[in-house]
Amino acid sequence: MKKKIATMILAMMMIVSGCGQGNGSNAEETVTEQTAADPSGVTEVTLSPLAGGNSSTAAEAEDGIDTEDLFTERDLKQEADLSGAEYITVTDGADVTIEGEGVYVLTGQAEEVTVSIAAVSGDKVQLVLDGLQISNTNRPCIYVKQADKVFVTLLGENALSVNGAFSADGDTNTDAVIFSKDDLVLNGSGALTITSADNGITSRDGIKVTGGELTISCEGSAIEAHEEILIAEGTIVVERCNDGLHAENDEDDTAGMVYIGGGTIRITAADDAIHATTIVRIDNGSMTLQAAEAIEGTQIEINGGEISISASDDGINAAQKSSAYTPLFEMNGGTVDIEMGAGDTDGVDSNGDIVINGGTIRISGQSAFDYDNTAVHNGGTILVNGTETDTITNQFGNGFGGPGGMQPEGMDRPEGMEPPEGIRPQGMQHPEGMERPERMEHPEGMERPERMEHPEGTERSERTGTP
Repeated sequence: MKKKIATMILAMMMIVSGCGQGNGSNAEETVTEQTAADPSGVTEVTLSPLAGGNSSTAAEAEDGIDTEDLFTERDLKQEADLSGAEYITVTDGADVTIEGEGVYVLTGQAEEVTVSIAAVSGDKVQLVLDGLQISNTNRPCIYVKQADKVFVTLLGENALSVNGAFSADGDTNTDAVIFSKDDLVLNGSGALTITSADNGITSRDGIKVTGGELTISCEGSAIEAHEEILIAEGTIVVERCNDGLHAENDEDDTAGMVYIGGGTIRITAADDAIHATTIVRIDNGSMTLQAAEAIEGTQIEINGGEISISASDDGINAAQKSSAYTPLFEMNGGTVDIEMGAGDTDGVDSNGDIVINGGTIRISGQSAFDYDNTAVHNGGTILVNGTETDTITNQFGNGFGGPGGMQPEGMDRPEGMEPPEGIRPQGMQHPEGMERPERMEHPEGMERPERMEHPEGTERSERTGTP
């Protein structure tokens, strides 16, 4: 069952975010013809691989996302035009304020410095970090107060850190090393290391990553956006954060999307590696995700790429985060390897449907799939604990099927038998006409052993544990 999740609001949002126009040297044009990137040169990509050779054009039409409109030509350029650039060297305690459109090259090493952008709403500002090192106690190193879009282009090695509790700027809770009220683009051929007592990079609008190498350690989210996180290429390494990529707007549950079209992503997170309120779509890229939940969103679509997941809760969780969408996990291509921890865990958990049309998904763990509605296997390869299967079982710990699910191959549930209390899948119904007793009483005079009761005079089997 193929999904129909397109909404005009999301499609228009994607077009608006990707097609901003400017004037003069900073003008942007939407990319209509692009060349596929050479996967061997992650930080040297000049054009996105998203057009033309994408793995699922049908999926583009269904989820309303036209990938050619996500990134502009300037987003994808990895070098800045320095012909008219202004050069700024930071010094201790001397804040820098940029008030107009242009290209600014930042260099030097300093403490307690904030580079603020306070331009007009239509201005595009490009910050070129060339060997920049800033260390602050309680405020952002880069603070975008107003602009149309700000490019952070990386050259050489750069480092930004905030080691204390962030202070507010009036009503604005500036809680990230790079904090922006408007769109951010990170690109370039250099590297940036971010260390934060809260978030790494935050935008109250959208964030795009099209190049460069980001290494982030933090207590909050590594990359956080209210509208969307869009990744075309580059390397993102999250060494230690609560969340890796987090797209959520507390005031609008129709916003908050993550799109990944390429790049190399390695995330170690305490909670979610990738979290989106609405859609997580992965078309390409190499990902290694270690977290409690690796990928969480209302609708999760995988069309390509190589994804390795190690999780202690759910590997992939399609949960009802947005009122505008129905929970769904859909896989059309790529390779997904999921290694689950012991206990109440699921490789793929959907509060709605599961649809597998292609690709290869391998799950190792106690429970491979859990879903509330339906599951359809139209194509692709499914391997559970090393065994290939054509069925998507709905199991919860002990392998009992739930609504719309199937039993593990070769296993039939005895007629009228309920799964043990406490491990019944969510939403599972009792057989028609059968009521569960409020509580089962033991025969008079019979003592209950610590773990399991046996009729008097019987012995526990050494191997099976049955009388």
